[in-house]
Amino acid sequence: MKKEVNPKDTSRAYAFEMWIDAPMPMVTLLRTIDVSRLVRIGRRRGVKFNMLMCYCIGRAASSLKEFYMLPVGRTMMQYDSLAVSTIVANCEGEINSCDVPFSDDLSEFNESYLRLTARVAESCVNHDIEESMVIGTSALVRYEVDGAVGMYSGVFNNPFMIWGRYRRCLLKTTLTVSFQFHHTQMDGAHAARFLAALQTEIDNLRV
Repeated sequence: MKKEVNPKDTSRAYAFEMWIDAPMPMVTLLRTIDVSRLVRIGRRRGVKFNMLMCYCIGRAASSLKEFYMLPVGRTMMQYDSLAVSTIVANCEGEINSCDVPFSDDLSEFNESYLRLTARVAESCVNHDIEESMVIGTSALVRYEVDGAVGMYSGVFNNPFMIWGRYRRCLLKTTLTVSFQFHHTQMDGAHAARFLAALQTEIDNLRV
């Protein structure tokens, strides 16, 4: 569920005043994270690496109140739930987006992820969730990238993450992620805290 709130009544009042009319209000942080545990779990349990990444992103985001607010146009919306969007290769060789509702239960999230992405791949129709604050993701798993900066369309202000192929180095596997966010939604410190929380969620994941 979502509702419009008065920005002056939120912790983002000053940021809203400062950045809502900025021509380029998006900020991007890059971080290299250790995904060794996700790779091991994926192989041992037979689950998708991308699903595990999306789950850990949802877990990390759910611990920060800033993720539950989002500037939409010139309004501030407050949400009571999160979703993680993933890009799906469809049966026609093109791509669609698929919003997966976040659940703290990994089995439930995995079931939703597999069911919804399969439906999108078959139907070639996006699956959008309008009542949740959606974190966008794009995984360029066939390619090695050192960083990426997302496009600001002026329409979608949602936070967005991009990553490429993970890299094996000695005893660990690393992944460079790009995190883009609207400055009205959060500050750099909040974003850095989110990326640190993402690493913690990965390190502590239990299956």
